Amino acid sequence: MFKRKKKIEKELNNNLEKLNFVLTKNNILEIVELLGNKKQLIIRNLLSGISKGIGIGIGFTILTAILLIVLQKIVTLNIPIIGNYIADIVKIVENKL
Repeated sequence: MFKRKKKIEKELNNNLEKLNFVLTKNNILEIVELLGNKKQLIIRNLLSGISKGIGIGIGFTILTAILLIVLQKIVTLNIPIIGNYIADIVKIVENKL
């Protein structure tokens, strides 16, 4: 009976050590503290949203510029059918800017 009890205690201790490791690895305690502080949570979410918006804006601008450069290069190749459509697209975009 004592061997069984020791075995159960050993398994319980191992499981608690694993749980403790997982909780510290995933920073669960910091998340719980953050959820308790509403002001800090709002500030973090606000800053996160602002930085995501700026990143999306910069990324979209860069991709659009690259696309326009590629389209202009295709137009200079004078491909008959595609060149006319791309030239119209480039003119429309340049007029809007």
